[in-house]
Amino acid sequence: MALFDDQIHQGTRAGGSSNHSYVVPHVGDTGRLLTCGPRHSDRVGHRQPRVAYKSVSSTVCSSISRHTSIYTCHCTVAPRFKAKEARRPKMSTCAADLAPLLGSAAINATEYLCNRFADTTTAVDSTYLLFSAYLVFAMQLGFAMLCAGSVRAKNTMNIMLTNVLDAAAGALFYYLFGFAFAFGAPSNGFIGKHFFGLRDVPTVGFDYSFFLFQWAFAIAAAGITSGSIAERTQFVAYLIYSAFLTGFVYPVVSHWVWSADGWASASRTSGPLLFKSGMIDFAGSGVVHMVGGVAGLWGALIEGPRIGRFDHAGRSVALRGHSASLVVLGTFLLWFGWYGFNPGSFLTILKSYGPAGSIHGQWSAVGRAAVTTTLAGSTAALTTLFGKRLQTGHWNVLDVCNGLLGGFAAITAGCAVVEPWAAIICGFVSAWVLIGLNAVAARFKFDDPLEAAQLHGGCGAWGVIFTALFARREYVEQIYGVPGRPYGLFMGGGGRLLGAHVVMILVIAAWVSFTMGPLFLVLNKIGLLRVSAEDEMAGMDQTRHGGFAYAYNDDDASGKPERSVGGPFMLRSAQAAQVAAAEGGQV
Repeated sequence: MALFDDQIHQGTRAGGSSNHSYVVPHVGDTGRLLTCGPRHSDRVGHRQPRVAYKSVSSTVCSSISRHTSIYTCHCTVAPRFKAKEARRPKMSTCAADLAPLLGSAAINATEYLCNRFADTTTAVDSTYLLFSAYLVFAMQLGFAMLCAGSVRAKNTMNIMLTNVLDAAAGALFYYLFGFAFAFGAPSNGFIGKHFFGLRDVPTVGFDYSFFLFQWAFAIAAAGITSGSIAERTQFVAYLIYSAFLTGFVYPVVSHWVWSADGWASASRTSGPLLFKSGMIDFAGSGVVHMVGGVAGLWGALIEGPRIGRFDHAGRSVALRGHSASLVVLGTFLLWFGWYGFNPGSFLTILKSYGPAGSIHGQWSAVGRAAVTTTLAGSTAALTTLFGKRLQTGHWNVLDVCNGLLGGFAAITAGCAVVEPWAAIICGFVSAWVLIGLNAVAARFKFDDPLEAAQLHGGCGAWGVIFTALFARREYVEQIYGVPGRPYGLFMGGGGRLLGAHVVMILVIAAWVSFTMGPLFLVLNKIGLLRVSAEDEMAGMDQTRHGGFAYAYNDDDASGKPERSVGGPFMLRSAQAAQVAAAEGGQV
């Protein structure tokens, strides 16, 4: 299809709808304007593609190789425009570079090569997004191992099953409702209205890989909540809250912050930005971790502490998890998955921030996000190690693992827009936030077996504040694309970004409280939230799931709280148990 006068280079159609994607090797000084809308590859940091159309003569959609500049756009032909708009300096193009080499075959060769380059760019970006989605999904295995190791052995099967169901139920409800509420455009600032059941997907800006990536984030939020209410919650309550959280509560928050229509989005196109900035939550310290943490807070508060967690005098009694090995394994799996969670949130990788051949591009920003993630988590782990050593006199690997994860949760919001040195500050402060919130939780008899509310809710909120203080101007403009917008207060960017982030912390906490709080209250009122005291003491594996995950001795079988430093259980194999029984001994 010819898009320009016959003397001008032809565009090449890459799509099949009425508004097509074209590879345009040259715009030319003609009386026509080619208008374009960004494709899927133009999204950065969970952002929905902008719906505003731009002139291809002023917007480069993609740059392919050192010698080939092409535009990959969703295009229609617009009417003639003023001559002064047509008189733009010509740019080096595919045809201009190849003509001396190919002679009369230049136009056909350019058309062929540019099509292949465009297809390759889309394929590479889609593969990058899918691989990132697989890494984020692998975090579910990390959550499962962490949860299993953090609870007593008599509840292992129960907590493992809830992790499986978070993913399975979350997939169904996010497919039916959640994705539409989060990214269904066009929509209003509060909630999405399209793509229910993935209707009309794939389309420009939305492909199946994007859905898969966002689903992995949704079930991560549900997994956080399950840790807070572990060891005393009925299985049906898990199913109900998980479906509600992934199908409605979480998608609404992600719409606010990550959709181009969201009222708090930093990439909003349908109205003014919040504090002229919007919320910069690149990978979800607020959207994912605060949502899961606040939901877990309300669930644990309404259920109350586990039996034996506090003695009659109100003193804290440690109900230790049964396997430090599983906790460490789960922590490393989560660490590995976080390299999909944070760097993967760029969604694409083949995007240049400079001229052709420049080392500055999204590939470098992806690496920077991985570095800041690593430094924040590592700093938090070391700070927690020495901080808890001063408090308790012990080198505790479990505390170090939680400190590490707290650092990751905090850096998630700003991993792409801060310098590596700032990530060290983020991790250092997040460790003390977690230590402080754990002390407050013990003071008010709040029982969270995995410290999920403190870790994800508290450290997530700190991460949102941290981003507003340390976001660098250059990185903010590269990623969000508007020069002159607010950035970090301590970096000279003023207080507008901080104001937007404080507002969003309060709004997210209020939204989750007013949705998940009543749900847990209703479940508690009708007797569907907490198991009976008898079932809790015996363990839900035996009373609810048909048997134990292990053969073990339970020191608290009589109802007495465990005080053993080494933990309440001695695990043993079935074979060892049989041998002991045959000898008449005890294991």
